[in-house]
Order: sequence, then C-alpha cells, then structure tokens
Amino acid sequence: MALTLHWLPRAMTDYESIKRKAVAAQSGREVKGKTGSSKPEGLFKQVNKALRLLRENPKHPGLNTHEFDSIDHPYHKDQKVFVSYIQNNTSGAYRHFWCYGPDGGEATIIAITPHP
Repeated sequence: MALTLHWLPRAMTDYESIKRKAVAAQSGREVKGKTGSSKPEGLFKQVNKALRLLRENPKHPGLNTHEFDSIDHPYHKDQKVFVSYIQNNTSGAYRHFWCYGPDGGEATIIAITPHP
C-alpha cells in the first residue's frame, strides 16, 4: 500500500532549498560542459529516492527507519515520529523526519536535514 505524502512548511522549505541548489549546480555544470553530477545534484536525487521508498514501503531496509523521540508528532501527541536515512556513511549525512497521518494511508514529512 502506497502512502500519500504531506509536507509541513519546514520540510517543504528544506526540499525546495535542496532542489534550488541542485538546479543551479546543474546549470553551471552544463555551461562549463561538464558531464558528471555535482554534490547538490546527487543529494537531490538521493532525497527523491528516499521519499519514493518511503511512499512505497516505510519499512524498506535501505531507509533504516527508527523512532525519534526529540520531535513531537504534529497531529497526535501520543504517536511516534520517525527518522529515515537519505544518506549513510557520509559526514553530515541527510535524514528526513516524518510521521504517519494526518489520516490513514498518509505520512507527513516534518523536516529534511543533515545529521548533526
């Protein structure tokens, strides 16, 4: 069963910032005639893949999803918030924080941030 994703404003801002940097890097790379992807382009691709995996199967082993206690659930204070990997074995590896809801079959992206 595929989940429908919702976005909190912070998460949408995070996503748009990552996307904007990737688009700028791609434009600069193309002007210079380079063919390899830049780090911002690679990160944007990884973010999109992680979101696709979350939609398709939030328990996908590649996401390394686990409970995260330091953020409150935005809809139901007694329910869990999760963190899933976007990157691994990378300095400042990115993660996305999410929860189920607001309704059944839905998940809300809370934030997309580098791991401290």
